[in-house]
Amino acid sequence: MSSIVAISGSLRRGSFNTALLRAARDLAPSNSSIEIASIFEFPLYNADLEKAEGIPDPVVRLKERLMSSKGLLVASPEYNSSLPGVLKNALDWLSRPPKDVKTVFGDLPVGVIGATTGAGGTRLCQAAWLPVLRALHVRIFTQRSLLVSKASEVFDENGALVDEKIRNLLTNYLLDFEAFTSTSTRGE
Repeated sequence: MSSIVAISGSLRRGSFNTALLRAARDLAPSNSSIEIASIFEFPLYNADLEKAEGIPDPVVRLKERLMSSKGLLVASPEYNSSLPGVLKNALDWLSRPPKDVKTVFGDLPVGVIGATTGAGGTRLCQAAWLPVLRALHVRIFTQRSLLVSKASEVFDENGALVDEKIRNLLTNYLLDFEAFTSTSTRGE
């Protein structure tokens, strides 16, 4: 069984988006598994660095995981009504060199969820991801959305998901995302 790779768009130790991915891993359907990957070691993208040193090892390792995965689940915070720079930077690295985009991302099922402490959820951020994901030629999961607002009330002080409504929404999201990944022609 290949797994779904999950990436948090927050580097914060107590990140609600990373906590959301841990909850997703725990609630994954029985015919699926979710592996949380880290982008913590990715340097800022710089074409001079790429030319001088090539693709950094942490990027290469994540590219390899994505190529053998059945999907990508992104948990993205909303920064200034848009997407977080660290996560955009990670996708910029993962799409290098350009000839690798089809191999790494082509037809890859991708779902975007998010948590924020504000009342508006991550609606603007999730919309901001659409042009980026389209440029990578992925299959964007749009059957459901998961916009967690007031995250400090949804997770306890240890990062455990304690809100039953959100737990049910996440479970249903994952069931439908799993079904979506099973229809991919990736790797054929």
